[in-house]
Amino acid sequence: MSLLRIDASIRHDGSASRALADIAEAQWLDTATDTRVVRREIGTTPLPSDAWAQTLAAGATPEDDRTPEQQSACDLVTTLVDELAEADAYLFAVPLYNFGVSQHFKIYADLVIADPRMSPGLTPVTAGKPGVLVTVQGGNYSPGTPREGWDHATAWMRRILEDVWQIDLEVVTREFTLVGVNPALDAFTDMAEDLKSSAEQRAHRTGRELAERQLKTASR
Repeated sequence: MSLLRIDASIRHDGSASRALADIAEAQWLDTATDTRVVRREIGTTPLPSDAWAQTLAAGATPEDDRTPEQQSACDLVTTLVDELAEADAYLFAVPLYNFGVSQHFKIYADLVIADPRMSPGLTPVTAGKPGVLVTVQGGNYSPGTPREGWDHATAWMRRILEDVWQIDLEVVTREFTLVGVNPALDAFTDMAEDLKSSAEQRAHRTGRELAERQLKTASR
């Protein structure tokens, strides 16, 4: 079995999304011992920002007439979707940046969707496979909070992963990751600790369940 892990954080040290994903990955490896993890860094090693435009231009250009940049972009798209096709399960770790979708994950999604295997109307190569989305927010945008509705990323990512790519998705969320960093949030220290503990417990559980579901599928 194989797990494809995608990290969109721009940091290694101190990354809350990586820390939660590490917990889920460890549970996967403990539960499904005969397995491997394929990693792709899109935050610290960003995908080319012009690759999507180059791919679309290549689609309207005869193959023999494509520029090297267009062909390189097409090759990248193929590689990204090959990784999705070959994996048995997925782990996406994507933080909220400036109230919206990480540009790194948006580029990734645009490129994946550009592949013919992920075209609308077809069954995507990801359909029915299990996955976990780990996402973190520096503040708290839950219902009833002063900034309710300011998280413009999680719902979009769910639409892409669940509805467009048809992944059987679980979501692990941690809020208030900037408590202890931003003094303006010091009043929420106890709440932030509770939210952190709850998110870590959910990461443990979903990582284990992700492997257990795939083991059952493989044994059929």
